[in-house]
Amino acid sequence: MSSTKTQIAGFPFENCLMNAAGVACMTIEELEEVRLSQAGTFVTKTATLEARVGNPEPRYQDVPLGSINSMGLPNQGLDYYLDYLLELQEKEPNQTFFLSLVGLSQEETHRLLKQVEESEFKGLTELNLSCPNVPGKPQIAYDFETTEAILREVFSYFTKPLGIKLPPYFDMVHFDQAAAIFNQFPLAFVNCVNSIGNGLYIEDESVVIRPKNGFGGIGGEYIKPTALANVHAFYQRLKPEIQIIGTGGVLTGRDAFEHILCGASMVQVGTTLHKEGVAAFERITAELRSIMAEKGYESLDDFRGKLQYIE
Repeated sequence: MSSTKTQIAGFPFENCLMNAAGVACMTIEELEEVRLSQAGTFVTKTATLEARVGNPEPRYQDVPLGSINSMGLPNQGLDYYLDYLLELQEKEPNQTFFLSLVGLSQEETHRLLKQVEESEFKGLTELNLSCPNVPGKPQIAYDFETTEAILREVFSYFTKPLGIKLPPYFDMVHFDQAAAIFNQFPLAFVNCVNSIGNGLYIEDESVVIRPKNGFGGIGGEYIKPTALANVHAFYQRLKPEIQIIGTGGVLTGRDAFEHILCGASMVQVGTTLHKEGVAAFERITAELRSIMAEKGYESLDDFRGKLQYIE
């Protein structure tokens, strides 16, 4: 049977599918549901130093081809997720999990990462660079000078496997500039992409979410072409030791196949997981294996990154 096993930073995973930070990961109960599903692992809700309630409701809406949200980083705080992961790695020493975090300031980012560095956590950490950091400033990863400064300081003290979650880029020059920065550092992975920021979805004559007068991040089928472009652009530009997690528009096994074809080593599921629940992992995995079997691929390595071009 075709295998969907994969690895990130040398850690093995039985399946290449997992949740995206933000979906099915707010509480321990939700994380346990993902852990006990067909997913290969899970990532926690993006944690801040203290717990946050987030933006007022309604702040998330499923729409026909995806979703729109302006959540405002609701989470239980770093200690909640880190304590759970430390207990879990004692119970399940052969499994590896992802801890997502973001600081509401650069100072807070370093406090979070130093706490993880000083802890016994042995898994993978994902630093979310696709959230606004300072009022009046763009998302962190759109500010290349700030991004480079943060990563330079982080890697002066952080020695554990670290990856970054990125917003979508839309210009070839930005792919070049971002990759030139990332290649300077011992990153384990980049995660492409977070939702496409500041879209509007209208029903009748009204927006559908309350924060920001309806502006929110777009996810789901709408963003797959953008996600695939980011995965492949960075696969072409990053040094081989920086792996890629593909996120965006994964509804079917074919969508997961395309992310891997573009260069992803792991694939996250967000909007579809919100709509279907954890049963989506079993369905998408079966569809992916069926495609692989039909094409004669026994492993992901048989086709990862081998996107064909027209001469």
